[in-house]
Amino acid sequence: MHPDDLLRPWLEPLLDELRELSVVYGHTQGVSTPPEGFRSSPEYLCGALDGVRARGLVFPMQEPAGYPPANDRVLAAAESSGGRLVPLCRVDPAQDAVVEAERCLDAGARGVKLHPRAEGFALSDPAVAALVAMTAERRVPVLVHAGRGIPALGRDALALCERFPRARLILAHAAISDLSWIWRRAPEHPNLFFDTTWWNPVDLLALLALVPPGQVLYGSDAPYGTPLQAAILTLRCALQAGLSGGQLRSVMGEQTARLADGEEPLDAGPAVGTERLSCDILLDRVYAFLSMATGRLLHGEDAEQELSLARLACEVGEDSPQAPVCRSILALLDRHARYAGDHPPDSPQGTAVHLIVTAAGLAKSPEPRLPVAPEEVSVGERST
Repeated sequence: MHPDDLLRPWLEPLLDELRELSVVYGHTQGVSTPPEGFRSSPEYLCGALDGVRARGLVFPMQEPAGYPPANDRVLAAAESSGGRLVPLCRVDPAQDAVVEAERCLDAGARGVKLHPRAEGFALSDPAVAALVAMTAERRVPVLVHAGRGIPALGRDALALCERFPRARLILAHAAISDLSWIWRRAPEHPNLFFDTTWWNPVDLLALLALVPPGQVLYGSDAPYGTPLQAAILTLRCALQAGLSGGQLRSVMGEQTARLADGEEPLDAGPAVGTERLSCDILLDRVYAFLSMATGRLLHGEDAEQELSLARLACEVGEDSPQAPVCRSILALLDRHARYAGDHPPDSPQGTAVHLIVTAAGLAKSPEPRLPVAPEEVSVGERST
């Protein structure tokens, strides 16, 4: 059993509420083994994408020996996937990036992936400008790692968007390296996009509330995340922030499909703002412990103490307005405990951290629909 099988009840009520929604694309990874020990394959990605009726943008993981062979593997995997995998090529600006990107685009790639951390470059590098100029002419997107492990790159990203107005630059991982300020500049740069490949619901709520929804793109970062878990988190945060049905369709795939097809992006309206986001001090206690547990699990460490504290924080009483959310969180924690007990972790995937990430997301998005009763769990006050 995969942890996603245990999460499906939390996706179904969201799709029931949005029957017209069809997930189209999600940022996934490639067909090799990255340094953190997560494994990926075309079969794994296709199976994971099938679980949410999705297609996925796919590209190589880090290949220190060079990217041409890896790009060819991705192109071949996409060709044999029946349309479920949409290939991007990955290039290193220090290694004839324009030549390799043009070769792959001519062979069917639909965009380019850059990873400043893995390849050790800045977006201000002249080789990056040359690459972006070429992609602007071909009207294909450039997906850039903008998550952990790098200095800020937002100002260089804005400079590229201004210099090449026909370029389509996507900052991955909610642009957490620059999100604190770059959201203010996003409306001035409609060719700048952000994807939701990140595990922290607070960052996703900020992204979805503060950035115009037409510039936000659903992604999962498989195999680190999974398409199903990422769909739950993105949908819940989007609904909590107040996005409309049309805006949700844009976020969950319609806009990405347009970018991958070389079409003009659609305007999905201004940012919805933060008016619907409020603090619930009891649920914030639950979230804090789950966030700490997630951090430990992502580093392969034991998180039993933090998970126990999260359980105690859920004991809000059956008559509390927070009780339905806490009951659902406890059900996820029970499922995590059973899965972890049956699957000793030999890699970060074995920790079933996706269940804990989802539980933390529930604590920060209490308003969207929940499963009716995945398990009967009491949230009554403990006797002393």
